Amino acid sequence: MDPIYVTGHRNPDTDSIVAAIAYAALHNAIGDREYEAACLGVISDETQVVLNRFGFQPPKRIYNVYNQIRDLDFDPAPVLGKAVTDDRAWEILQQNHAALPVANDDGTLFGMLSRESVVNYHMGLITESHLDQVPLFNVLSVLEGEILNEAGELLDTVSGEVLIALPQSHGTLPFNSPDSIVICGDQPDMIKAALDKNVVMLVLCQSELPQELRNYPTKTCIISTPFDAYRAARMIFQSTPISRICRTKDITCFHLDDRVDYAKEMVLQHRETGYPILDENEQIVGVMARYHLLRPKKKRVVLVDHNEASQSVPGLEQAEILAIIDHHRLADIQTGNPIYMRNEPVGSTNTIIANMFRERGLVPAPNLAGLMAAAIVSDTVMFKSPTCTPRDITTAERMARIANVSLDELGKELFTSTVARKSVEEMLYTDYKEFLIAGHNLAVAQVTCMDSPALLDRKDELVKLMKEVAKKKKFSMVILMLTDVLLEGTQLIYVGDDDVITQAFNVTPKDNMVFLPKIMSRKKQIIPMLSTLWG
Repeated sequence: MDPIYVTGHRNPDTDSIVAAIAYAALHNAIGDREYEAACLGVISDETQVVLNRFGFQPPKRIYNVYNQIRDLDFDPAPVLGKAVTDDRAWEILQQNHAALPVANDDGTLFGMLSRESVVNYHMGLITESHLDQVPLFNVLSVLEGEILNEAGELLDTVSGEVLIALPQSHGTLPFNSPDSIVICGDQPDMIKAALDKNVVMLVLCQSELPQELRNYPTKTCIISTPFDAYRAARMIFQSTPISRICRTKDITCFHLDDRVDYAKEMVLQHRETGYPILDENEQIVGVMARYHLLRPKKKRVVLVDHNEASQSVPGLEQAEILAIIDHHRLADIQTGNPIYMRNEPVGSTNTIIANMFRERGLVPAPNLAGLMAAAIVSDTVMFKSPTCTPRDITTAERMARIANVSLDELGKELFTSTVARKSVEEMLYTDYKEFLIAGHNLAVAQVTCMDSPALLDRKDELVKLMKEVAKKKKFSMVILMLTDVLLEGTQLIYVGDDDVITQAFNVTPKDNMVFLPKIMSRKKQIIPMLSTLWG
């Protein structure tokens, strides 16, 4: 069964990553094994510390949930080798296949064989009846033939003009060149004439080779067939390898990861009978027809720690959202069907999920409980954030007891900063979110630390980068929060209108910076103030 991806927001923080892991674990514990944790961005150093501490691997990274070719019910059609006979290929085409892929020896695409290409080949034989370099065993196969002489055992391929030698009332032979393939019946004189001419092949239809000619000195390959002459003349051309019949140029093909939107555009431009599907190794995995594009299977997702389209996985509009578990304001995500929605005013998504375990009578494994405790400590900034509630504290304490860990030690481990060693790009994008407020586009990034003065030494570098981001994305403002746990406040670095900061926070900024005491939360203290100002 296809997985149900549980994913947090882009540029994920610890709460987002752990919420995905915990929610997937909750459903797996109650038997829903298809739930799989995923992430949309690079794991931060803080989150990696927590994962390492409790023995977890980072979730699988996904880049989008657009409908892809792999989501279609395309046909796992048979793949033909280049040497397959026209006869065998046509038999397979008749099994409700409009077109079939032809593969090289290594499994990669060589060409496409359609009913149309087979018909065109045979229509061309009306005026041209020449067989060219066809393997002898192909001929024997389609004619159900048997070699009757030693010369036949020495022949590998067959070439020549195909002729039916009818009884003649005069002395002129129907063939005059050794480069002939002669089909005849019980006609001793015609047989002897063909052997004397050393034609390439003599096909005896429903007759025996006369006893006196069995050791006749000739270079002609003699075979017998149970078919009559008319059928043999038709069937012998079906011994042609399909590599000579199939189309090999200008083939429109798709890969499993190609988007359905792209495939629809290409199909409108190239109206083929069938389109080969290739995997990441260029191996053929099936054939797609136009009707397969009508109803692709949607990818299924659960969103945790966010409910805003701009923060979610690309292609969300083409996916089926099954549930949203969040603690932020309600935003702009819409669904086509009713879903499970749980949004609670707490400081951490993991507080909600921990209580979902309890509601189902389940206790998280000790390492998972420790992971969830660390996520709650992280998102509530050691319970100093204004978003923190008594439920966050009691839930974190309960998870810590299950895991037998100290919350104080977890906090110190989380917020002992390694940020100062990062590039300014890493600092800005570690926990970065974009917002649209009353027609104003902006970005707010946050770094939680215990040594903000050391980070301020790089303010000029940060401001330069933030100006570049604002110009490139046409943002009204870009804000970086250096939230200091020890100072219980935030060093706010920004680019944009000074008056906005002055009016929103009742402060006087200087040189693109201001300290905001008791400001710890982007969600509850920064965004609401800007929303009030602009709204």
